[in-house]
Amino acid sequence: MYIKTRLTVMNFLQYAVWGAYLTSMGAFLANVGLAENIGLFFATQGFVSLFMPAVIGIVADRWIPAQKLLGLCHFLAAAFLAAAGYMGSLPQVHFTPVYTLYTLSVAFYMPTLALSNSVAYTALRQAGLDTVAAFPPIRVFGTVGFICAMLISNFTGFQNNYMQWYFSAALGIVLAVYAFTLPACPVCKDKAKSLSEALGLKAFALFKEKKMAIFFIFSMLLGMSLQITNAYANPFINGFNSLAGFTGSWGANNANALISLSQISETLCILLIPFALKHFGIKRVMLISMGAWVLRFGLFGIGNPTTGLGITMLVLSMIVYGVAFDFFNVSGSLFVDKETDPSIRSSAQGVFMLMTNGFGAMIGTLGAQWVINKLVNVHINAYTAVHGMLPAGQTYPADLSQTIVQGWSNSWFVFAGFSLVVMVLFALVFKYKHEPQAN
Repeated sequence: MYIKTRLTVMNFLQYAVWGAYLTSMGAFLANVGLAENIGLFFATQGFVSLFMPAVIGIVADRWIPAQKLLGLCHFLAAAFLAAAGYMGSLPQVHFTPVYTLYTLSVAFYMPTLALSNSVAYTALRQAGLDTVAAFPPIRVFGTVGFICAMLISNFTGFQNNYMQWYFSAALGIVLAVYAFTLPACPVCKDKAKSLSEALGLKAFALFKEKKMAIFFIFSMLLGMSLQITNAYANPFINGFNSLAGFTGSWGANNANALISLSQISETLCILLIPFALKHFGIKRVMLISMGAWVLRFGLFGIGNPTTGLGITMLVLSMIVYGVAFDFFNVSGSLFVDKETDPSIRSSAQGVFMLMTNGFGAMIGTLGAQWVINKLVNVHINAYTAVHGMLPAGQTYPADLSQTIVQGWSNSWFVFAGFSLVVMVLFALVFKYKHEPQAN
């Protein structure tokens, strides 16, 4: 119970750091005149994940114990994010310094997602516990931390300004200190036979295994969905306050609180993972996740925060998010841990993060930005070019408002269609024999 409690606190703080700003950053950027760069900010999380998790994982496998590296990364991430918050608080906010500091922050934060998993798995194995059974109840408190931070940002008003980054940085410093008190994680002491092994690049040889190569490729494709609603759900919901006939609803004014239902669902669905993996296996669990992503986007496409039926659709979308996220992200991490050699597990987790939160998130967010620019922002920009920026408290004309609503709806349907194609292809291509007794 002692080690479970220690790891529970770690997971709570790990995701509270992210939850303080992840779902509300789009609203903050829009408020300081950086709305056109929302996609780039979220894509940056994917870009740094192309190399930083793998590199940091290699360091953890070979030289620096994972728990110490976790603390160091959180300290650096917090320092850079606090500096970005300061630049975002100035009367005139400039893109270059804010974006540069933010990039440096997420460059050190993103590897901690895999590192914290490695620390947890190692500590549980050292305590003689089964990771598949013991980790999900611990990981669920990461989502609780994410929710708590989201709600604090919502009801304090941090979701609309730079204070969300200060709040996140403060949580990061607390976790940085705490990480150095966690159980020691061993590094590999054996002499490497080659330079690639010395650098930990052996994990990339997993792509030579057909099963793992296919799994990682589809992890990337499914990862393209991960950050879309994080980037655009808040601007989408808040945006109804600028549309004729849709203003003034509780949902539109409290987007973060509404979106937090997704994380509540995630909290509950994590507890289903041991049962799902044991009875269905990784392939069916991943297919369930993909189907949930289709519903997630499709329900956004027919929902809105201002009418009874519309907000019901959004609430249903929030509920299915738990299955969409957990059955892919957490189950995938457990699958990688189970299928890889102990000497490269941290590196393998880094590769998994590279494919999901790296290539997947970067391509998905930039692709979503392109779709939304074509279907939504093109109409807003045309209006702005003639009439100037919409004054605070006013709405777009009724015909334009309807065009914007339809543009958002079509955008969500595009994302739902993509998820459906990925699901069908995965069902046909990925072959994995499930053995219930092995779980």
